[in-house]
Amino acid sequence: MTETAAGPSEAQAPIPFDNQFARELPEAGVPAQAQPSPAPSWLYFNAPLAQELGLDVERLGGAQGLGWFSGQLAVPGSQPLAQAYAGHQFGGFSPQLGDGRALLLGDAITPQGRRYDLAFKGSGPTAFARRGDGKAAVGPVLREVLMGEALHALGLPTTRVLAAVRTGESVRRERLLPGAMLTRVAASHLRVGTFEFFAARQDQAMLRRVLDHALGRHDPDLLTLGPAPDQVLAFLERVQQRQARLVAQWMGIGFLHGVMNTDNMTISGETIDFGPCALMEAYEPEAVFSSIDQYGRYAYRAQPGIAQWNLARLAESLLSLMGEDAERAIELASAQLQRFPAQFAEAWREVFLAKLGLRDGPHSSPDDALVQDFLDLLQQARADFTLGFHALADLLPAATQEADAPGLHPLIVDAPAWLAWRQRWHAALIGQGDAPQQQRERLRRTNPWIVPRNHQVEAALSAASDQGDLRPFERLLAGLRQPFTHDAALSDLAQAAPIEFTARYQTFCGT
Repeated sequence: MTETAAGPSEAQAPIPFDNQFARELPEAGVPAQAQPSPAPSWLYFNAPLAQELGLDVERLGGAQGLGWFSGQLAVPGSQPLAQAYAGHQFGGFSPQLGDGRALLLGDAITPQGRRYDLAFKGSGPTAFARRGDGKAAVGPVLREVLMGEALHALGLPTTRVLAAVRTGESVRRERLLPGAMLTRVAASHLRVGTFEFFAARQDQAMLRRVLDHALGRHDPDLLTLGPAPDQVLAFLERVQQRQARLVAQWMGIGFLHGVMNTDNMTISGETIDFGPCALMEAYEPEAVFSSIDQYGRYAYRAQPGIAQWNLARLAESLLSLMGEDAERAIELASAQLQRFPAQFAEAWREVFLAKLGLRDGPHSSPDDALVQDFLDLLQQARADFTLGFHALADLLPAATQEADAPGLHPLIVDAPAWLAWRQRWHAALIGQGDAPQQQRERLRRTNPWIVPRNHQVEAALSAASDQGDLRPFERLLAGLRQPFTHDAALSDLAQAAPIEFTARYQTFCGT
């Protein structure tokens, strides 16, 4: 990466910061500065994301950008602060967490008028660091790159990494590791825990201001809604809808977040914090990968229930804004929360019907058990979740009238059960009246070939961290950015991990 030649753009701020959060909610953070990296060097610059944001790719991806994204130079126009928030972590409440190793640089606006946050992670300790070093290592930083870009390419709402740099220093974890820091882009960093922080302090005035700020960022049409209970309930409804859709999409790719604490649930409905996340290989509803999740609180199957539990904590935090009748407020909020299972079920059904090439509509109503029965077949066969769905595109009837072709699923060993299910599936497809080629294209657009396989991710991160070799990371990233495309040169990235790897695999909160 090379620095751009000096020119008229040099006088312009590299990022069009507006800093609405710092302006409207200064009490919700503590001003801080990044610790400068002693000897920074580039790990990664996300040119496609910079282009989406309307930023100067050459300038930000050059020597000047390296200075900004490593903390050596203050980013012009930014007002860095460590955000305050609380959180329920594995069910236990911590009234003060906050950004211990992160800094919100500020929020900016794209040329199209979309507001977004930029934040450092791994930039040193803040007032919320709780004796931590505030730093990050190369492996976890690049994991966040890979997972964010993979989810984005798969069509899931997610935070993404704009830049990642080596800091030139070591950080101590179980052993000394090369240090790194990243710059994250998010629709906002508002969390359930942001509201919990002020609710725990019974600061109703700040709660009101945080809610107004959140509405302005994500649901501006609700700002004029009243009286008080209506606006709060409408906000809860929007957040519920976003979370129901997000968790359904997670489950549609076999994704386990691993640490669904309330400080990791965004108001925007974006995925945030990729510490102990993983993807299932063999389909197993009880799958858990996080080393600290000893009782399966955040298992694959448990994620919808945890989302509702977290939303209940948001509702509790907002009760004081719903009027003076506390009993009535609880009744209304409870009724709102009780809608979540149906909202999630609808989103889940839409996601998984699409994975079977089906759609719900007035002229076709697919068998509700069709999805679950296919998942049961995958589980009984210990078949790979991603490849099990991906194979369906090659198992369509040759023509809509030929419900009996073709043959067996390559991963499902119970032939009679598979054949019976396939007959029902073909009948549902035929009922939609689409040509086989349309069905095949729809399936291939929905069921990825390449996902961030855990063994591939670990190998890429190990090479980058231990050998300083970024080639496996860059190759994996290239594959993850085209998850639906068959490229023979990347076929190894689509293969399931060896059984012995998956059997012992664990993830860690290592940032």
